[in-house]
Amino acid sequence: MGSVTDVVVDQRLRDIQREYLEFLEDEEDSGVYTQLVREMINTGDCRLVVNINDLRKKNPKRVAGLLKSAFEELPAFHRALREFVSAVDSNFAKKHEELFVGFEGSFGSKHVSPRTLCARNLGNLVCVEGIVTKCSLVRPKVVRSVHYCPATKKTLERRYTDLTSYEAFPSSALYPTKDEDGNLLETEYGLCTYKDHQGITIQEMPEKSPAGQLPRSIDVVLDNDLVDRCKPGDRIQIVGIYRCLPNKQGGFTSGTFRTILLANNVLLMNKELSPNIGLDDVNKCKKFSKAEDVFELLAKSLAPSIHGHEYIKKALLCMLLGGVEKHLPNGTRLRGDINILLIGDPSVAKSQLLRYVLHTAPRALNTTGRGSSGVGLTAAVTTDQETGERRLEAGAMVLGDRGIVCIDEFDKMSDMDRTAIHEVMEQGRVTISKAGIHASLNARCSVLAAANPVYGRYDSYKTPMENIGLQDSLLSRFDCLFIMLDTAEAASDRMIADHVVRMHRYRGPTEQEGEALALGLGIDLLSTEDPTSSDQADENQETPIYEKYDALLHGSSRAATDKIISLPFMRKYIHLAKAIKPVLTKKASEAIAEEYSRLRSQDSEHTDMARTQPVTARALETLIRLSTAHAKARLSVKVQEQDALAAIEMVQYAYFKKLRVVPSRDKIISLPFMRKYIHLAKAIKPVLTKKASEAIAEEYSRLRSQDSEHTDMARTQPVTARALETLIRLSTAHAKARLSVKVQEQDALAAIEMVQYAYFKKVVQKKSKTATKASTDSADEATDDEEAEAPAAPKRKRKSGEEVVPQPSKKPKTAATPSRGDDASADVSSPRVRSKEPPTVAVVRKEISKERLATFRASMSKMFMESYSQTMTMDKLREYVRQKHTAEPFTEDEIEAAVQRMTDDNQIMVSDGMVFLI
Repeated sequence: MGSVTDVVVDQRLRDIQREYLEFLEDEEDSGVYTQLVREMINTGDCRLVVNINDLRKKNPKRVAGLLKSAFEELPAFHRALREFVSAVDSNFAKKHEELFVGFEGSFGSKHVSPRTLCARNLGNLVCVEGIVTKCSLVRPKVVRSVHYCPATKKTLERRYTDLTSYEAFPSSALYPTKDEDGNLLETEYGLCTYKDHQGITIQEMPEKSPAGQLPRSIDVVLDNDLVDRCKPGDRIQIVGIYRCLPNKQGGFTSGTFRTILLANNVLLMNKELSPNIGLDDVNKCKKFSKAEDVFELLAKSLAPSIHGHEYIKKALLCMLLGGVEKHLPNGTRLRGDINILLIGDPSVAKSQLLRYVLHTAPRALNTTGRGSSGVGLTAAVTTDQETGERRLEAGAMVLGDRGIVCIDEFDKMSDMDRTAIHEVMEQGRVTISKAGIHASLNARCSVLAAANPVYGRYDSYKTPMENIGLQDSLLSRFDCLFIMLDTAEAASDRMIADHVVRMHRYRGPTEQEGEALALGLGIDLLSTEDPTSSDQADENQETPIYEKYDALLHGSSRAATDKIISLPFMRKYIHLAKAIKPVLTKKASEAIAEEYSRLRSQDSEHTDMARTQPVTARALETLIRLSTAHAKARLSVKVQEQDALAAIEMVQYAYFKKLRVVPSRDKIISLPFMRKYIHLAKAIKPVLTKKASEAIAEEYSRLRSQDSEHTDMARTQPVTARALETLIRLSTAHAKARLSVKVQEQDALAAIEMVQYAYFKKVVQKKSKTATKASTDSADEATDDEEAEAPAAPKRKRKSGEEVVPQPSKKPKTAATPSRGDDASADVSSPRVRSKEPPTVAVVRKEISKERLATFRASMSKMFMESYSQTMTMDKLREYVRQKHTAEPFTEDEIEAAVQRMTDDNQIMVSDGMVFLI
């Protein structure tokens, strides 16, 4: 009876095998799998991937059997494949003892997560989604051993199967050392067959696990070609057979069983694939690169949902493109990766810029400061739980080799952890010497870090270095360091608010009114392929270069004619541009070398100049890398001068926050000069003149009378005797601002204006400048008798900033800097020497040649050095210059012109006959 049953079972298995063979032999139909088998033979693979949907269309009965009892159906499919391959190529079939079939497609109710795997799925073919949490080492597992007996001259062969094999009955686990007669056996290792074996653990995806519950996990067994298909952190789909393993304790099996998944196919959900680039895309990119403003257009299209940050977006584009890596003959490696650090106030879109780079770059990893340690970023030595051996585990930077590592909350990392990434950022490798393991791992990645200042918000009263609070050794490894401030400007805030509100109002064309109800499986799609994914769409549609304008989304922040590049095209363009390796031209090299020397000289001379990071030799490499990336953006094989200038502009902004110089009529005094000017002005102690005293007393009496008469007048504070002192203090400060030793009437009027605004928010109606100056001049510099004879003519300003004053016809002017309202002393250096007789004559600006100016400047510097002082009288300066240059003495006009030129260049300052060195 038993033999009859075996014959029936064998016949049924042969029928199943024949049906699978008919499915593979589809030359008369579409010929898909015939072609796939031929490709498998050509590439030397041993696994054919079959879409279960194709099998369902042709033979639904077999699909039902496969999903329900896979242990019976799958070996039959393997035998059918081997038979088909033998018919196509017999040599290939002899070479590979085992051929396998992998599955993909829609599994319906058998598409589960580790949480929904239960007893009813045992023995079924299932598809499980999860994230890889642990991978064991790949080890060889014996499949067939061959033994030779020297005594009997015979050969013994044994095959090994266990509970992870498809056979129903596992073989003995004993490895033979003697034959039946007790003769010793020798193992023929060259004839034995082994297969790769690896165990991994996949866990339920955290975002899909129920609220308040821990994610569940399951062990997976990978054999043969499936090993090393994934690494920890990957999101994968495993197609395989769900099986239970008996747990023996003292010869008896307990009631509970350990379950595993025997993998049949591994599908990565986060594919790091290069975009599909066709000939049309290459032509589009070449045509697009011919535009003059290609770099600005690419930078503007980077993170278009974030308002502003023009220079930061340019630097991020350079980081995505990268420089050119160099390997010198002596073994030195010059990195081509660009590192960027963003430091700024909260809510200035630092993290959003990181997210955009994360989704744009082909390979990018994200981590945070508190959530990662030094070994987590580089590499760690761990102990294997199965064998107890020590092994290396790669960190985020090793896994992100040839990619970008985004580190948020960089300031929250400890100093020890930050020190661990020093070697990676410059050398591009991780060296480990721990527990007897000496290894060097490649970590050639760019670092994009975001951090907050030391005090949480940026303190404008401290230098940038004090706000950043990081070591110079770490800062010098960042090519660009940008400070992002949250400034309160009504116009800018209004634009940002309008931009953000429009983003929230916008709804995509495919967005539905509500979300579909969950199936309770923790699975979004019951298939291994997403038909709506962007990869599928890219294959069928051509990539548009520009995004379409949407009035609701973009509004007034963007004109309809503005061009914004689409994300798919930008990915393809960056992928093409990264392959180019531009070469420096002579002009670009000269521009870079000149800028580097200027940066170094600024660093040594102006030690008090505010800058974000130290200027070291790495700054030179930064300029080269940025200019190379700019050339890549133009798809150029040569780094031209325009690329070097663009790199210099970015570095100037990153180091000193210098913007591009735009011609403007308004003059803004630099902060270093203002500090020095205020320091000098504070040393002066002006004295009140009679006119100023009268104006202040009159204003005080008027304020008091208003206070007593108009009791209902709105004012900010009571008018007391302290208001009189306030007027005196403000007018004295105004005179100091002019470096004057006397408080004139104009200082009193300025103080009155400020007090009127502070007390009543009243703006004083000013007199015309001509009338004010006429009265000031007549009061300061002419006696009552002179006024009666000839009133002083008003001074006028020329466009160049010089004054027009009445002058004698012969006597030359002897001072260098005009003063608006100084004391009436007739000093030699004072420009206010008047004459009553001659008509008004405009002051002609004196000229001096460049060579003579350089000689004068050198002599002046030598004089200050010899005197060990930073101040000198004008008379001493004239005398010293004439003594040093007796052969070619300087004329009065030349001295005056030289002093004027040096004053304009903020090198010296002249006041009251004194020369101050700045």
